[in-house]
Amino acid sequence: MSITLSMAAFALASSISPGPVNIVALAAGARHGLRASQWHVAGATVGFVLLLILIGLGLHEVLERWPLLTQAIRLAGVAFLLWLAWRLAADDGQLRADDPQQRPSLWRGALMQWLNPKAWLACVAGMGAFVANGEALLVWRFAAVYLVVCYLSVACWAWAGSAMSVQLRSPARVRLFNRLMAALLLACAVYLLLG
Repeated sequence: MSITLSMAAFALASSISPGPVNIVALAAGARHGLRASQWHVAGATVGFVLLLILIGLGLHEVLERWPLLTQAIRLAGVAFLLWLAWRLAADDGQLRADDPQQRPSLWRGALMQWLNPKAWLACVAGMGAFVANGEALLVWRFAAVYLVVCYLSVACWAWAGSAMSVQLRSPARVRLFNRLMAALLLACAVYLLLG
């Protein structure tokens, strides 16, 4: 198998699997529809690929020298997940798609990746597996592969959410869905704390 196919397989396995960014994409798709949730999808993709490039070009060495920074990133990510879970659990179930604070955004999607310990682990593991010698051409190739695969993977979650929106016509069902998503985010946070 070529290195590009191997990179794509790794990218798919890490991008399509459940995690905080995908759970939020699912919720955004359900609440706002596929089109509006593309802001989250694009932001999450760009945020991840930028992180991947920086790790590939040497940020991993900084993290190895300062392990407290790695711990701080992990704790900030867990705190962010807990905050998101709380917001979802406390939501009243009223669909206010025109509320700018509720709408998916490019910035929040990107920030989510930078606060997502799963993203950091995928970047470090991927670069370690495919670009161990730091060859810049391989870093850029891996980033290009990840750009496509990550976008499509997160978009699949947003699409699944939009397909579920038919079932979420009442505030009671939206509250139930939001609480399920909050529980999944809480489970992610606990796993990251204990892992």
